[in-house]
Amino acid sequence: MDALSQLLYFFSEYVLHFDRYIPAIMAAYGSLIYFLLFLILFCETGLVITPFLPGDSLLFACGALSATADGLHFGYFFAICLTAAVLGDTCNYWIGEKFGLRILKSRNRLIKPEHVEKAQHFYEKHGHKAIFLCRFVPIVRTFAPFVAGIGTMHYRTFLHYNFLGGLAWVALFSGAGYFFGNIPFVKNNFGHVALGIIIVSVLPLVVEVLRSRKEGN
Repeated sequence: MDALSQLLYFFSEYVLHFDRYIPAIMAAYGSLIYFLLFLILFCETGLVITPFLPGDSLLFACGALSATADGLHFGYFFAICLTAAVLGDTCNYWIGEKFGLRILKSRNRLIKPEHVEKAQHFYEKHGHKAIFLCRFVPIVRTFAPFVAGIGTMHYRTFLHYNFLGGLAWVALFSGAGYFFGNIPFVKNNFGHVALGIIIVSVLPLVVEVLRSRKEGN
């Protein structure tokens, strides 16, 4: 296996599935886990080129661990993840405001145009509340603040929806993990549960679209 293949394997196995290795990391490095959680959630929400990082499943997994006697401290974990989510979206907003148009014109290969278009369409359709709703939609939530920064949304308005969305997102998934993550069925079928989490996370978007269409008619 050459160096590139090793790097790709490491990335796909240990970064994209970071939630699987949290217990081992905690055992080996202790409180360093809080820094790693902050870093991953900040990058997932704050950098336009990393929408593929785990968000929903990571919050759920950490919530489950925090419910055990030797798990994460739920209060510390919650505060750190909320801070990462709010600061990440804020960073993304400023990237969009300062460099957004230049990045789009350069046709950067690291940013897929279809992802930006989806976020733009969602933002145009739902206005300011799109910042809140997109928190629950993987990939789209990474591009929504970027598009808001490019547009004309005032920063104070953005910050309001950013905080409320981040609070609801972290509370929902970490809380679900805390209360349900240690049920034997959930622990033994975490991969399927994670897929279910992604499906459920899209539901607010579906409901809002159907409601808008009904109002339009």
